[in-house]
Amino acid sequence: MSARKPIRVLVVDDAVVIRKIVTGMLAEDPEIEVVGTAANGSIALSRIETLKPDVVTLDVEMPEMDGIQTLKEIRKRGLRLPVIMFSTLTERGAAATLDALTYGASDYVTKPANVGSVGAALNQIREQLIPKIKQFARGGPALAPHRQTLAPRVAPALAPSAAPTVAPTAPRVGGMPLVLAIGVSTGGPNALAELLPALPGSLPVPVLITQHMPPVFTKLLADRLNSQCALSVKEAEEGDVLRAGCAYVAPGDYHMTVARRGNQVVLNLNQQPPQHSCRPAVDVMLRSIVQAYGASTLAVILTGMGHDGLLSCQEVKKAGGQVLAQDEASSVVWGMPGMVAKAGIADRVVALGEMGAEITRRLRMQPGSFRSGARAS
Repeated sequence: MSARKPIRVLVVDDAVVIRKIVTGMLAEDPEIEVVGTAANGSIALSRIETLKPDVVTLDVEMPEMDGIQTLKEIRKRGLRLPVIMFSTLTERGAAATLDALTYGASDYVTKPANVGSVGAALNQIREQLIPKIKQFARGGPALAPHRQTLAPRVAPALAPSAAPTVAPTAPRVGGMPLVLAIGVSTGGPNALAELLPALPGSLPVPVLITQHMPPVFTKLLADRLNSQCALSVKEAEEGDVLRAGCAYVAPGDYHMTVARRGNQVVLNLNQQPPQHSCRPAVDVMLRSIVQAYGASTLAVILTGMGHDGLLSCQEVKKAGGQVLAQDEASSVVWGMPGMVAKAGIADRVVALGEMGAEITRRLRMQPGSFRSGARAS
């Protein structure tokens, strides 16, 4: 059997140094062939037509034609070409990257900042970029589902007379879920932008979210989601008291955990070593939630690469809690939810568009009526 053809990559960046670093690093991988470079979007569009790359890495900020404009034109031309944005760890870069994801970028990689050496910078790019290039060229959808930025909207309440509650939520054993924990990675911003607006502001539990994202990005993500949802959404802070109807996004570069404090449950942040090369990590969050809430935990694993969340979801099930996983068809990458589904620990595998209704149904139904192992049709 003949070897697979190398993945053809076009590198687009206005900085000569970055182009050299990225092309040199990619050239070391025998599965990847850099077929060309471009210094701006206009050049990139012409080279896409002639070089026919399998994947494009696209700088966010460029002269003449920036990354957002270029991405829009790529999608306008109907090209289902995987595009991985290359962004700076700045508020401007983060905002543009989140915009790019709504316009159909497959994913993003952050440029090294304050890593101390060229070697460290190369390692950072290698660890982030190469797996994503291979995922989108070989093993996943060509691009993230396109969605326009959502305008603020209010989801229906659980019951007509239900008013939003802000009472602290204390853990108890058994019964209906008292906490909703969401783990997500690649494709997460768009998935959260679809799921959270489908949840009512009167949700009777707090929501904890671990999205694999760097600093700055998580604050902007939380702010955007807050403008789109009936829920109150914020980036988590040390000592936050969990309240029903509020969603807490783990800050970039910090693990998020919960702990009991009398009748309250509070958030703690730490910078202990990454797990699965991630900080924040879903497993860290979920393990602490199981300790605090036990069988009253409802865990949801959405689109993402890797297997973060698998081990902790097993602990959720052992404690008597519930686990939902996003289905393959609606996932950008069916890694994290796929691992949970294939392990047989998901109570249900659900399309993203149905996940909000499934969550609210489980928050209202009586204990013992959950159907283990059912799959969405």
